[in-house]
Amino acid sequence: MKHLTTGNHPAIAAVSALALLAAAAGLSPAAAQAQNFPVTPAQRETAQQVAQTGVPLSELADNAPDQHTVQRGDTLWAIAGLFLKSPWRWPELWGMNLEDIRNPHLIYPGQVLRLEKKNGRAVLKAGPVESENTPETVKISPRSRIGSLRDSALPTLQNHLIEPFLAEPLVVDELTLTQAPRIVATQENRVLLSRGDRAYALGGAGLPLLDTQGAKPLDFRVFRDAKPLKDPVTGEILGYEAQYVGQARLARGETTSDAPGADGKARGMVVPATIDILGAKEEMRTGDRMLPEPPLQLRSYVPHAPAGKVDARVISVYGSAVRFAAQNQVVAINRGTRDGIENGHVLAILKAGERVVDKTSGTHAVIQLPDERMGLLMVFRPFEKVSYGLLLQITDSVKVGDRLVNPR
Repeated sequence: MKHLTTGNHPAIAAVSALALLAAAAGLSPAAAQAQNFPVTPAQRETAQQVAQTGVPLSELADNAPDQHTVQRGDTLWAIAGLFLKSPWRWPELWGMNLEDIRNPHLIYPGQVLRLEKKNGRAVLKAGPVESENTPETVKISPRSRIGSLRDSALPTLQNHLIEPFLAEPLVVDELTLTQAPRIVATQENRVLLSRGDRAYALGGAGLPLLDTQGAKPLDFRVFRDAKPLKDPVTGEILGYEAQYVGQARLARGETTSDAPGADGKARGMVVPATIDILGAKEEMRTGDRMLPEPPLQLRSYVPHAPAGKVDARVISVYGSAVRFAAQNQVVAINRGTRDGIENGHVLAILKAGERVVDKTSGTHAVIQLPDERMGLLMVFRPFEKVSYGLLLQITDSVKVGDRLVNPR
């Protein structure tokens, strides 16, 4: 058996792919890397602290392996759960390995993680499996290649669980909703629109839908039935959740026509903008509204507990008319970026304790049973006042109004 050593490190392939993605998004590679591989000061501080001493053995998972070879299909969440009782304590796992893994987002298949225990503490090291028979090493010349980030660095979660929601959930305020352009007509009086169809749209009051001459075509998300998201505690309308139905591209902007009116005199008349339907999750119709397609964002999610105290509520189950949600479903909560919520925050979901009558006492007093934890949620898309999260490790169904707090 021989080992191959090469300057063609997986991280180089990742950076190359990142540069391509950045160019497509109109970002510099440095800016893209800052977006895709964020390490917060709090995570770095925790990691540096833990790197000095490791973690207590009591914090290890009951069946923590002595070593683990990273495989394709692994996730950061799953690896953290292998070694630690609390997967959201990823900074500690990274901290135990700080010298070998400078960035927790850059972990690749083939790396070997070894758990070392000493003096009641545990340290995680990365590197090849030690062997008495050192294999012969063959050195090959470096060569350039381009690899996909999705195919190299490990994701935090299984991508298919959250990818559809990165483009779909849309929370807007009331002003944005009322000023959004709307589809006003179709060709041949069609009732429903699908991919490849052409339609016509008008901008909001005083905001005509104009194209940008010589610039990149304007793409829009099409949505309907924006429902208010109400804080169950304060009663505040936190925003409007819009139902995503498809994508459209502006072919021609609004203009004004001097066509003669019914009385034969020339009058200014608004000519709607022309749009082409690029894709449809559901068939579109007149009255649906449009908002500009946001720029590509290269997101990464490192599970971690919030630094400050969080007391939130579930306010809706996305894409469902029912009040209950199961594991791997997406829900909205009544906290957002204004409250310090960020990508990767993990929250514990509590089931409210019931009120029961104490039949063992002569007074038959009503008592409140304690709240019980029934699962975890990880935030993957925060807005200003609202955030979307994925339900993880659920032991009971989650309903609107359930409480969310810090995981520990």
